[in-house]
Amino acid sequence: MFDLLFLGFGEIFRLDILIIIFVGVVFGVIAGLIPGFTVAMAIVLTLPLTFGMDPVSGIAAMIGVFVGGMSGGLISAALLGIPGTPSSVATTFDAYPMAKKGNPGKALSIGIWSSFLSSIISLFILVTIAPQISRFALKFGPWEMFALICLALTIIASVTGSSIIKGLIAGLFGLLISTIGADPIMGFARFTFDLKVLRAGVPFLVVLIGMFAISRLMESLERSEMKKDLEAKQKENASEVSFVLKPIQTLKTVLKKPGTLFGSSVIGAVIGAIPGAGGSIANIVAYDQAKKWSKDPNKFGTGCEEGVVASEAGNNSTVGGDLIPTVALGIPGSAVTAVLLSALMVHGITPGPLLVVDEPSIVGGIFVAFFIASFGMLITQFIGMRYFVKVTQVPTHLLVPIILVLCVIGAYVLNNRVTDLYILLAMGIIGYLFTKYKFALAPAIIGVILGPIAEVNLRRAFMTDQDWTLFLTRPISLTFLILTVISISFTIWQTKKTNERTRA
Repeated sequence: MFDLLFLGFGEIFRLDILIIIFVGVVFGVIAGLIPGFTVAMAIVLTLPLTFGMDPVSGIAAMIGVFVGGMSGGLISAALLGIPGTPSSVATTFDAYPMAKKGNPGKALSIGIWSSFLSSIISLFILVTIAPQISRFALKFGPWEMFALICLALTIIASVTGSSIIKGLIAGLFGLLISTIGADPIMGFARFTFDLKVLRAGVPFLVVLIGMFAISRLMESLERSEMKKDLEAKQKENASEVSFVLKPIQTLKTVLKKPGTLFGSSVIGAVIGAIPGAGGSIANIVAYDQAKKWSKDPNKFGTGCEEGVVASEAGNNSTVGGDLIPTVALGIPGSAVTAVLLSALMVHGITPGPLLVVDEPSIVGGIFVAFFIASFGMLITQFIGMRYFVKVTQVPTHLLVPIILVLCVIGAYVLNNRVTDLYILLAMGIIGYLFTKYKFALAPAIIGVILGPIAEVNLRRAFMTDQDWTLFLTRPISLTFLILTVISISFTIWQTKKTNERTRA
């Protein structure tokens, strides 16, 4: 563990990388505070900029955006009552009432400190647990890896959508996309339908940009009238904002609630480690648990300090938890870490259990970059708060064309192929239809990432031994397959119970 940290400090403590991290944090905060502009979109737009960097610098930049984006949603949630990101929904429950009572600075300061301290707690959990999981995963053969990916896909499908069926369909769609193009072992073309545009396959980065960014832009254009009303509300509320930040005083306030801070941080880290769960679930669950364990639950929702601490701690601690399966197993914990894995693959680094052994400097760099980015978030939030607030007043009709241009450039520079732009448009339309009909995007994206890994391991298993019962007779593989069935069964039962309760 300490060896990885020492390697990480050696890689990260360079002036150019520190500047890159801080710039990433600033961009992440700005992206997080703009309602509708998700952290995943910010990461996708950052990815093309990292192509010319070395792997450590590129990953450090994206970690900075990740940490900044997760905390940026606090600003619009507290000042406008509008969650900047889906992971700051519960923050509005108490931060906005506190701001409306004349204490916006207090609400923001408590949220910033809670974000920072929870990030440090989740970093400790990440550094402690991830290398141990990775060492255990070195015992995996192709049977265990295939079973593990099956488990990851079912968990993703079950927790990122309102319908388990729609979640599974989205995941299977991603797997289908991953089969187009060259066979990973034999090399011949397949499922191209004699279309030249598909012979080189469907680049996963183009799928990411298309389904996440382009589809959101289409959705924004469709809601143009609603956006005008939202912008009017943003300007009206932002013009009334006048606040004084008191860092030392609010730090003492947060530290007086150690149970809420630590408990919410652990909840966030655990939920973040579940592939596909993410900050939106952690944000609400942490808030709910803090309210249940509170001596006075009725104060929640009225501008309660404890509510702000719980929601922001649960939200930001998911970053460390999210990185656990990403670093230890090469399985993305969310769409954001799927992009991080994509960045590694672009630089020729294969994610997986061997990452800690083969690329210890990269893993250590991720740990230290997360640590530096947390401090960067704390500093930039307190220093730049007044300037960040002004971003909430930028009209959406100005943001849409800028983001569109960045998306097109990012998709083109990957392979310098015009055909990728056609795929980008097609993926954008598909992503828009997914969103319109309430299909989760994350299972599809992660299906594209995990599909080739699943296929390669399945084929390696049968090339090693034709006996399919090895999937059931090897203990670790059998355990993962049982957990897969349990995951789907539990979600179906939970969904059925929720529907019955709603009808009642």
